[in-house]
Amino acid sequence: MSHKTNAARILDQAKISYDLIEYIVDETDLSAVAVAQKVGLPIEQVYKTLVARGDKTGVIVACIQGNFELNLKGLAALSGNKKVELISLKEVQPLTGYIRGGVSPIGLKKNYPVFIDSDIKNHAKIALSAGLRGLQLFLNPIDLISVTKAQLGVISTKL
Repeated sequence: MSHKTNAARILDQAKISYDLIEYIVDETDLSAVAVAQKVGLPIEQVYKTLVARGDKTGVIVACIQGNFELNLKGLAALSGNKKVELISLKEVQPLTGYIRGGVSPIGLKKNYPVFIDSDIKNHAKIALSAGLRGLQLFLNPIDLISVTKAQLGVISTKL
């Protein structure tokens, strides 16, 4: 497996320290819970990336803890939209350049606004997709916020 994804290259250019964690992909279960088990991290440290569309801003990206669900109203308020909906699966790759289960907020096809749940500050390190299924980035959340120019807010609720 190639370790130099777009996300990893961007982190290298920004001189941001990270580790790559490989895992075996199960196509029938791409959930963050399954990924957390495979990489040996608590689910609270594994973040998932979701892509949505706001009625005013267009495409936006959200990162939340793997055991939480996206709060669309919270994301709408934080992003300056009245309404936000998740994009369809068929739109994921054309919009992001990534496939479902491998979407990273780093190295997207376009510089979409990124919003991260403020709980991320409770962790010294978090894992999220490196841009490929089977590969996670493990990094400091402050570095993630910096490289994605993310805004923080309450955008998720526990499942």
